[in-house]
Amino acid sequence: MRFIGAGARPGQPQIHSDVVFTVPNLLTVVRFLGVPLFIWLVLAKQEYGAAALVLALMGSTDWVDGYIARRFNQMSNLGRIMDPIADRLALIAVAVTLVIAGVVEWWYLTALLVPDLILMAISLYYFHSHPDLPVSRVGKIRTALLLLGTPLLVLSKLQLPGAEGYFVAAWVCLGLGLVGHWIAAYNYFWAIIRKGRGQRPAAEAAPP
Repeated sequence: MRFIGAGARPGQPQIHSDVVFTVPNLLTVVRFLGVPLFIWLVLAKQEYGAAALVLALMGSTDWVDGYIARRFNQMSNLGRIMDPIADRLALIAVAVTLVIAGVVEWWYLTALLVPDLILMAISLYYFHSHPDLPVSRVGKIRTALLLLGTPLLVLSKLQLPGAEGYFVAAWVCLGLGLVGHWIAAYNYFWAIIRKGRGQRPAAEAAPP
């Protein structure tokens, strides 16, 4: 079974409906609600094992909701926008928590935030909202690597056999994820500019 685009049916067009209440959208909401639980487990309880489990469950729902959406024709316009936004906000919130807990350094959070802030600024400039661009393959791989590396890094804080191996594996995933993050941001940057410039002539040509 392939991991990227799993559940897609060959030959069938992927149509996004205006339906709001779908199983994938519900899973996206549940995934984001795991963030405050993770923050509480790390900062209030220092329960890194349970926190890693929460992150693993959050990461799995990211794959499951996409599979269900494609397999059972539950793709929606809301989910197309909400899913990547929830992923970004969750990853940033988790990174802030880990910086406060001393698990990662501030530069990791900066490497996540800077591209997103640039994309947010240029999106607001051209569209005053979300640019509504499809998630790229690089973006999907980037998110998967970050979602895999983060719980491994949390597990490395536990007194477990092979904790050093978890630490190394975590930073391999996170390092590759950050590289993919900047590559995806570069591609999105120019995609936003092209789409924004393409809409301006149409808007200027439209009758008042």
